[in-house]
Amino acid sequence: MEVLKALVFGAILSACVALVIGTQGSSGGPLGVRSIELLDFRMYWSWSLFLAGSGFSWALLLLQR
Repeated sequence: MEVLKALVFGAILSACVALVIGTQGSSGGPLGVRSIELLDFRMYWSWSLFLAGSGFSWALLLLQR
């Protein structure tokens, strides 16, 4: 169950950080922030940031046990 919670927290963290980095016109270097077009909506996303944020969130949730 902690893994599913961590994936949600990782997605929120990735979306927030990628939004800030992407709107400034940067790719974030190794983070690789990319712009994605969904219908008429532009979204910024980074898979490496998502995986790192999910791992960090999972570790925090395991520590709270």
